[in-house]
Amino acid sequence: MSFWDTLLGRTKLPKPKGERLFAMATAQITLQASLGLRPTGRAGLCFRPVASGRFASAEEEAAALARIGGEATGTQVETRDDAHGFRWLVFSDPDFEDLVAHVHAASRALIEAGFGEQLLAAVFPFVDESGQSVFWVFSYRRAAFYPFVPAGGRQRDNAYELRLQATMRRELPLEAELERWYALWDPPL
Repeated sequence: MSFWDTLLGRTKLPKPKGERLFAMATAQITLQASLGLRPTGRAGLCFRPVASGRFASAEEEAAALARIGGEATGTQVETRDDAHGFRWLVFSDPDFEDLVAHVHAASRALIEAGFGEQLLAAVFPFVDESGQSVFWVFSYRRAAFYPFVPAGGRQRDNAYELRLQATMRRELPLEAELERWYALWDPPL
């Protein structure tokens, strides 16, 4: 940030660091072995759409890239909008590493087209042994993961989330500021 940006109160968002997303591919082993969390075979890339032809072209390129890659690996991709106006690329594949790779490739396509600031999160849903849903969220703005555990209604299980954080501290780049652990109610996954 320049002197004038500071003086005038303008802030510059950091560039997304999507490569940290790959930590999830190896952390999945610990999640399953130590915590009993099974991946659901789905993952999502959430972004804020922009009403412009250039963005529509970049979005279609990211989806097409995911579809072409999916033909080789068996990964399926679909586009969905949620109730909050965000767009999702939803990936389905029983191979967890393929899910991570496809989410990364689609996010890279948006970043390279100049729309990295539109990326919000990559979401990896898991289920524990009791059937409880557990979401691992990668924030592109913070280049860090955090757990989100819905507990019915609009409540979340904070104690469970903190246990997950303590267990995965060495495996994943985790968001240190708990107030940035945003809830993702009803993701289309």
